[in-house]
Amino acid sequence: MTSYERVAAALAHRQPDRVPVCPILCGVSRKLTGASYEAWSTDAETCAAGFLKAAEEFDVDCLVTLIDLSIECEAWGQPLIFPENEAAHPDYANAVIKDIADYRKIQPVDYRTGRRMMMHIDVCRRLAAEKKGELPIVAFVFGPLGTLSMLRGQQDMYMDLYDAPDEVKRATWSVAETLADYADALCDAGVDAIMWDTLFASGSIMSKSMWREMEAAPMAMLAQRVRDRGCVNMIHNCGQRIYFDAQIDAVHPAAISFLYPPDDCADFAECKRKYGDSVTLIGAVTPANAVVGTDEEWDRQCVEQIEAMAAGGGFILATGCEYPANADFARAQRMIDIAKRRGVYPL
Repeated sequence: MTSYERVAAALAHRQPDRVPVCPILCGVSRKLTGASYEAWSTDAETCAAGFLKAAEEFDVDCLVTLIDLSIECEAWGQPLIFPENEAAHPDYANAVIKDIADYRKIQPVDYRTGRRMMMHIDVCRRLAAEKKGELPIVAFVFGPLGTLSMLRGQQDMYMDLYDAPDEVKRATWSVAETLADYADALCDAGVDAIMWDTLFASGSIMSKSMWREMEAAPMAMLAQRVRDRGCVNMIHNCGQRIYFDAQIDAVHPAAISFLYPPDDCADFAECKRKYGDSVTLIGAVTPANAVVGTDEEWDRQCVEQIEAMAAGGGFILATGCEYPANADFARAQRMIDIAKRRGVYPL
């Protein structure tokens, strides 16, 4: 089977030849081309070259374009900081939203004015030109609440949800309208799926009822927009106690990428029993373990995830978030080898 066929089978809840594998090699791929982190995350040619080099050197089954979480917020004028060896992040000393009144500034914008959004679209276009039909290309997009939090600061926005929920909700919809057009452009660029980061839909940040009130409806709109374009919706959420049920109700994703078991499951095996027929499960190896612990501990976790969630198909072995950007590649290769050795169907 090709990687494309293998992932397609997993998304259809069929057993491929083996478990698909994706250690989510993103920022770390810059090391394969000798690029600086800033160059990799701001120049489309450099960024795409890193992803393509990772696909060439490692037998990954899909490409996920998680560049950083500041791609979208820059379109609203958010100043960013580009550390030497870390992902870009907002300069919160110069946040666009400084107080509740500033939420009124957040109106829909033309994504084409967002330098980094356009760069990401260009990256996806380059990847599609090289790998379309061979490797699934999954465009990573921060959801509306997440993007809004990058303009305010997560903690401050969380307090605003209590003090001025209507202002936050209105701004969330403005962001979502922009993301809908942006998703259209990504689909036009040739991606196979959009992976929406819905970090706030987890018990580590807010209650399930609050998420349903604040982001479920805009996420439902975005998901329908992607479906209308013939692309696949996926969810990424590496928060603790992720709300599978609420997000399935709103988004109807084909797959969920996650790090911790859902809030209504005791462990990954229960997650498989409860949700394995509804969504393809992607994960959930702890990324930090690529740089801590022993090889044997890393291997054991990879095997445990296969044993807990791979039966019958509908599973992709992956890190629960981006592979550490400053790690070496040894444990990514070990994960790939384990999928090939221990993930052959029938298990």
